[in-house]
Amino acid sequence: MVKTKYGLIEGIDQGSYIKYLGIPFAKAPVGDLRWKAPVKNEPWENVYEAISVRNKAVQTEGSVPPWDKDFYDDPSFNPPTSEDCLFLHIWAPKEAKKAAVAMWIHGGGFGHGWGTEKEFDGAGYAERGVILVSVEYRMGVLGFMAHPELTKEAGVSGNYGILDQIAALDWIYENIEAFGGDPENITIFGQSAGAMSVQTLVSSPLTKGKIARAILQSGGSYGIGLHGDAYMKDQEKYGLMLQEMLGVANLEEMRKIPADVILETEQRMYARIREEEGRMLLPMAPIIDGYVLPEGYYQLMDEGKFADVPYMVGSTKDDIGAMPDMQDKREAMLYKGSMLFSQKLEEIGRKPAFVYWFTRDLPGDDQGAWHSSELWYTMDTLDRCWRPWEEGDYQLRDRIMEYWTNFMKTGDPNADDLPEWKPCTKEDPYVQELNV
Repeated sequence: MVKTKYGLIEGIDQGSYIKYLGIPFAKAPVGDLRWKAPVKNEPWENVYEAISVRNKAVQTEGSVPPWDKDFYDDPSFNPPTSEDCLFLHIWAPKEAKKAAVAMWIHGGGFGHGWGTEKEFDGAGYAERGVILVSVEYRMGVLGFMAHPELTKEAGVSGNYGILDQIAALDWIYENIEAFGGDPENITIFGQSAGAMSVQTLVSSPLTKGKIARAILQSGGSYGIGLHGDAYMKDQEKYGLMLQEMLGVANLEEMRKIPADVILETEQRMYARIREEEGRMLLPMAPIIDGYVLPEGYYQLMDEGKFADVPYMVGSTKDDIGAMPDMQDKREAMLYKGSMLFSQKLEEIGRKPAFVYWFTRDLPGDDQGAWHSSELWYTMDTLDRCWRPWEEGDYQLRDRIMEYWTNFMKTGDPNADDLPEWKPCTKEDPYVQELNV
């Protein structure tokens, strides 16, 4: 049992660590709080039993290969969906004192996913002396819709999902000492949309002084990558489109519509955007609003207006943008974007990043080193997967987990018992290949 600023919390004793599931870090964003920045909870009087996963954010169910068979095949890892989703989960080593802390942000294109998916777990980090905190956040139109009425109401709109992540970071910063963590040593890390979230958080003035290090897996970049600069005033058209398709007169009525109707209409709206605009690149994602995100990611990097902390960034061999007919997969956008990210740091007088490339073709099929395939290794969850792992996979897992936890503790992944990992510079564009 731990005493936080909000009250006592009881977790689950796992032997070498304690697991706390479903801790609310903000009020449920329902009713009048829908499409508003997260609001802090009031302190509670009784002991809060953090012994089970609560809800994941509203989203469509199901997935496609290879993610469906790897990540979403076990219903026991699938919590119910609800707008009441602002929870975090903590895995803390017993007797931890001033332990490094890592905040995990899940991916899923800002429209799918949750913090306790089958491939995610904090046990491996806790057993290596790092406190892992996995966070939930609003997605889709409930998490990222801009609308003129919302802008008029609050001066800004959109980015609610990012504000959720910032509220979780604030909660961790305020309360993690109670779990044995060091609030001055918080690493934020994420994959895909989670990595894009990390790049948003390090680019936001709202997180100043609360991030010590950052890891961006298949989503961090400079110059070329998954990011697109979208401005709030341009994105408001999608909010108006949703309102029109819902057939309501104003924002007040939109807040009364059931979440499942919102979700169904969102999916029809995405189909309409594809038809009318010819393409769809994450219509609901972080936007430039002048508040959470002052300018575009790359402009902020050019101007040095982002967190000056150690970075690790990388991608997988068969990642998004790595076409099957490519003779050299290192020409893919996320590989190049990761290198350019590090070299931009060096160019503006910062320490260059540690860049990796995960190239292990997962055994069991011919999908290769697909987008997200490294998660089994970076989360120490190989044993949850159906694949016929080889001894080399477990050795690779150990090596990756040591690199990641070393970086979280010190800002440097290296150790005497590991192959040397040099920063990626213009003179020496070193990329650490991760394979068996």
